Amino acid sequence: MSVHDQSVEQSAIRKITWRLVPFLGLMFFINFLDRTAISFAGPNGMTADLGLSAAQFGFAAGIFFVGYILLEIPSNLALHKYGARRWLARIMVSWGIVSLLFTFVQDSTQLYWLRFLLGIAEAGFFPGAILFLSLFVPSRHRAKVLAVFYVAQPLTTVVGAPLASMFIEMHGLFGLEGWRVMFLGVSVPAILIGIVTFFYLPDRPRDAKWLTPAEQEWLDRELAAEHEAKSAAAPGAGHGRMTGQALKDGRVWTLSLIYFGFIYGLYALGFFLPTIISGFETDFGTKFTVMQKGLITAIPYLPAAVALILWSRDASRRGVKPWHIGIPALLGAISIPLALGAGSPASTIAVITITACSIFSALPNFWSFPARFLTGSGAAAGIALINTMGNVAGFAAPYITGAVRDGTGSFGAPMYVVGAFMLLSAILSFLVLPRLKEPGRPAIR
Repeated sequence: MSVHDQSVEQSAIRKITWRLVPFLGLMFFINFLDRTAISFAGPNGMTADLGLSAAQFGFAAGIFFVGYILLEIPSNLALHKYGARRWLARIMVSWGIVSLLFTFVQDSTQLYWLRFLLGIAEAGFFPGAILFLSLFVPSRHRAKVLAVFYVAQPLTTVVGAPLASMFIEMHGLFGLEGWRVMFLGVSVPAILIGIVTFFYLPDRPRDAKWLTPAEQEWLDRELAAEHEAKSAAAPGAGHGRMTGQALKDGRVWTLSLIYFGFIYGLYALGFFLPTIISGFETDFGTKFTVMQKGLITAIPYLPAAVALILWSRDASRRGVKPWHIGIPALLGAISIPLALGAGSPASTIAVITITACSIFSALPNFWSFPARFLTGSGAAAGIALINTMGNVAGFAAPYITGAVRDGTGSFGAPMYVVGAFMLLSAILSFLVLPRLKEPGRPAIR
């Protein structure tokens, strides 16, 4: 590569990193905050006001993913057809409007329906964002760029938990209970940013006016070369591959199972961590204010954000290896039983921090694997299927956690289930991921 091409490459990637990734990260921040707002509302008045059991709360948290799953693949194919600018804007405005309606929910039935509709409204956002980045970023830069994007997820809790607590403490504003004020406060940004998205995001490098013609040409050339390499490595898996073939590919389903284990752990902790912290009062005799609970909830996620960046930096430097996924999965599986034996709030949060670091270290690196053999409409369908399986875990994790907790009276048994699924992810990562070849090498069948 000539010095000129290197300069163009560095300049193009730097511009994409600064102009697109932070904005997509902001969208992801709002997305994750809106879907997990129920976790802050539950132990801070909503569960009592609506008369919910732990199983009912878990079902309400999880039914979101049923709606999400139903429209996940169609939504991602629509994004591929109509362009990210229009479709991601539509998704954000839709979920913002539905999220706003939570302010006025009156009973468990209304809560279930709104969570289901919120899933339908949000369907396709995350895989759409991943697909969008793959249309702008060549594979050798993708792990690093995805890490910058993905750091928004743990930071959602670092910033979002105190923010949600602040809204909850505004009890009485507009005559609303604190948890209703919280839903109002977190929904409006989705509508506003959704409108901005329509005008801000380009659909492809050629539409990005902030890229020079040389940078646009370099990106088009690099991405076209990758497309050709993947098509040559797996005939029919590129643009000409039928969507149905992508959905039948064993590699896609294996990646789906690996992702299932990580997302099961992510949402089991995400939806019930505030409830676990509220339970410290009974278990250890502690007393915390609403804001203190919010700050404690945020503790595991700040180290997780740092771990995500450092682990992804190593993956980018070495090239993403299977052990970049398998080691965090194994560490997460081991840490779950340790949390059950913790004898104080501090030690419990410390072990949960290890679990959070494990999950978030693996996720951005995991998403570099589908792009090694999927492209075009096959990528849209395959990535959506993988994320759909993750969302099956998103439904199962809170519901099973709540139901088992109701049955046993503790979080012990459901946390062992979390550990088992993460162990499955670790085993599959070490056994199967080494067989996924880079573009240009023989693809497995």
